[in-house]
Amino acid sequence: MDNVAHTLENLHTETRSFRPHASFAAHANATSYEYKKAGVDRLQYWREAALRLAWREPFTEILDWSDAPVARWFHDGTLNACDNAVDRHVREGRGDRVAFHFVGEPGDTATLTYADMHERVQKAANGLLSLGVTTGDRVAIYLPQIPEAVVAMLACARIGAIHSVVFGGFSAESLRQRIDDAEAKLVITADGGNRRGAHLALKPLVDDALAGPEGQGPAASVEHVLVVRRTGQHTAWTEGRDVWWHDAVDPQPAAHEPVWVEAEHPLFILYTSGTTGTPKGLWHSTGGYLTGAAHTHRLVFDLKPETDVYWCTADVGWITGHSYIVYGPMINGATQVLYEGTPNTPHEGRWWEIVEQYKVTILYTAPTAIRTFMKWGEAIPQQYDLSSLRLLGSVGEPINPEAWMWYRRVIGGDRCPIVDTWWQTETGAIMISPLPGVTATKPGSAMTPMPGVCMDVVDDAGRPVANGEGGYLVATEPWPSMLRGIWGDRHRYVSTYWNHFDGMYFAGDGAKKDVDGDLWLLGRVDDVMNVSGHRLTTTEIEHSLVSHPWVAEAAVVGAADEVTGQAVVAFVIVRSDAHGVPTDGDEVAAALREHVRRQIGALAKPRTILVVSEVPKTRSGKIMRRLLRDVAENRPTGDVTTLADPTVMDAIRVGLDAGTGD
Repeated sequence: MDNVAHTLENLHTETRSFRPHASFAAHANATSYEYKKAGVDRLQYWREAALRLAWREPFTEILDWSDAPVARWFHDGTLNACDNAVDRHVREGRGDRVAFHFVGEPGDTATLTYADMHERVQKAANGLLSLGVTTGDRVAIYLPQIPEAVVAMLACARIGAIHSVVFGGFSAESLRQRIDDAEAKLVITADGGNRRGAHLALKPLVDDALAGPEGQGPAASVEHVLVVRRTGQHTAWTEGRDVWWHDAVDPQPAAHEPVWVEAEHPLFILYTSGTTGTPKGLWHSTGGYLTGAAHTHRLVFDLKPETDVYWCTADVGWITGHSYIVYGPMINGATQVLYEGTPNTPHEGRWWEIVEQYKVTILYTAPTAIRTFMKWGEAIPQQYDLSSLRLLGSVGEPINPEAWMWYRRVIGGDRCPIVDTWWQTETGAIMISPLPGVTATKPGSAMTPMPGVCMDVVDDAGRPVANGEGGYLVATEPWPSMLRGIWGDRHRYVSTYWNHFDGMYFAGDGAKKDVDGDLWLLGRVDDVMNVSGHRLTTTEIEHSLVSHPWVAEAAVVGAADEVTGQAVVAFVIVRSDAHGVPTDGDEVAAALREHVRRQIGALAKPRTILVVSEVPKTRSGKIMRRLLRDVAENRPTGDVTTLADPTVMDAIRVGLDAGTGD
């Protein structure tokens, strides 16, 4: 493994710090006592967090680590995830509380209380049973961001089936891989969804996936396809296999007793990309995962369920949607916004219009979205009343200090704490974050591990690095919401996460401790470039570029170079409201290269800077640097079916061929 500890010396040192407002701290869910409790007895701390759940049979053992690195948390207790997320609120008199304000892209809306969700989930559970799905079966869910997606997940949990949600932007081939690996018995999908003013078909992709490419044959495990009518578009039909949701679910009785499962019963499988190209089916258990998701949601977002309106902008197809739309918030009784559309449909103020209309108090989104809004200009959010907001969150990738400050000033009115969270599909819940009302925050830093979470930054030999040094981010002790494995492949689980450092979970990310010991995430270790024997992080250079007043967003990759080993190639988007920007792209590139040289050093100067109108992003907003590397190294571009706009790659390739910035 390459040594990254010496590559981070030039990382920008942030000196700004924002202490919690006394008025916020006075009413915050978290206090500094959280850290003290966890420090005195970590297992007892997690026991108390788990006891906030509703258990059918109480657990007697907190952690069994005898089969490390597979953990068993609260394993002799029984519970049901759907009961915790829905039934509990109804039986405790909170059934009339709004669970979701659904906002469809075409403008259709629905308000669903916890009592409404209770009725819908019970009907859906009976519908799944009528199709032969039972406890332990796997169900693939391939739906747009609509209430039925949440209902389907909870209905699976209610009967003890294991859901595997596949993001609606994935291709038929990707869907088939996941269906086959999980041996899914049922696929739940829709005729289509709405995207940028058009109907996006989903059912045809399911049909293609189940048919398989020539020579592969049909997916043998799938018995039925349950189809939600969302758009009303023409839908091909396979008699005997395909069933409409309104035929199989709506007529069912709204009465169903949850299946009580042991805490270690698998709740879901979620696939994430692997270095071999084969997706990894990460699976999470029930009791430990729910404990981590609910506990972190309550503390990090300071949720006041009686008054807050919470909006996580992720898709339920990703782990953020699982943990911080479905399970964590619903267990905590939150009122949420669920939005089907994009930030700029039908206009670039759509999100802020929703914040104003529903008086959103907590907003959790990605740095990519924030930088996009920066590019569009602050005049757009200033048209809306955002005074209801009281807390802002960031998730998905390290946030650069400039975007952090813009988010605080323009969206948060310089009054809202920002919780910059680090975690992964594998961790199940937030691992590193400030606690609002407790932690003084620094723009761009995720600050410190959550109470009860043990993380460190180590060198090649697994030794903790000193303050001011960088290395590899690891977890040194098990935590309740940790993944339990890769579905059907223990060896791959161990070799992927536990073989790098003895007894420690390796997250795959680089990190640095600043002089105060606070953590700065530096992105994936495989995003470390070797330029003339010197190691540079892509994040470091991206932060430098975005700190320039002309730049709204930047993506940096390393491209093979016969002289230096690797060369830095940067793709930048210029801010629409920036002043004094040259019209000539070469002049822009020259100025930005000099800016990076001044901030980091001559070795970090990009060999090539291409000014683009957009960078390739998935529909969830993540930058696809893999595709940029393909272009930079003149390779055929890989699969672009998950991109929000696949034509972006054509424009980038044309621009790179023109040699801007060489």
